[in-house]
Formats: sequence, C-alpha cells, structure tokens
Amino acid sequence: MDAISNARRLRRSQTLAESKLWTIVRGRRLHGFKFRRQVPVDRYFADFLCREASLIVELDGASHDEREMHDALRTEVLERCGFRVLRFDNERVLTDPGGVADAIGAALRLQA
Repeated sequence: MDAISNARRLRRSQTLAESKLWTIVRGRRLHGFKFRRQVPVDRYFADFLCREASLIVELDGASHDEREMHDALRTEVLERCGFRVLRFDNERVLTDPGGVADAIGAALRLQA
C-alpha cells in the first residue's frame, strides 16, 4: 500500500481523541495555522502537522503504553526532519481539550 492510500486509511479510522483535536485545529481555527492529518514524514505518519510552524502533534493512546523507546526514536526521526514534536495522551485531549489547544497555541506562537 502506498503512503497516500495508507494516510487516507488512517484518516478514515481516526480515534475519538484524534477527531476531537482535528475539530480544534482544522480550517486554521488555531491562531490561523493550517494543520494536516496523517502526513507521511520519513518512515512515519505524523498525526497532525503544521508545516508553516514546523510543528507535529502526536497523540498517544493505549497502543503507546510500554513503547517509550519506539516513541522516542520516532520523535528523534521527526525532529531530524526539522519538526518540533508535541505529544499528548488521548485521555488528556478528551478531558482537557482547552489545555491541549493552549499548549499547541503556545508552541505555534514560539515558531511564528
């Protein structure tokens, strides 16, 4: 399966937390910055990517438990590609979406 088809599949099967965050960042709703979902970067797919701010937002659900080494390597690769990476647990997105939006907004203002 090619990267574009895989990205489309990932967008169609998004988690509840991904859907909630997408509602916050889509359509330049967060400080006027454009985000895209499930974007191929190197050998990974970034959950949410803002090219103009060189920012990637990754959401970690239950599948990331006990995968700290894998996530650290993934973050390292994404950073080598020129991106700053923010990580949030799915639970935080679901219980404190405003706090997550504020944290992303602060990161965006740093890059602007």
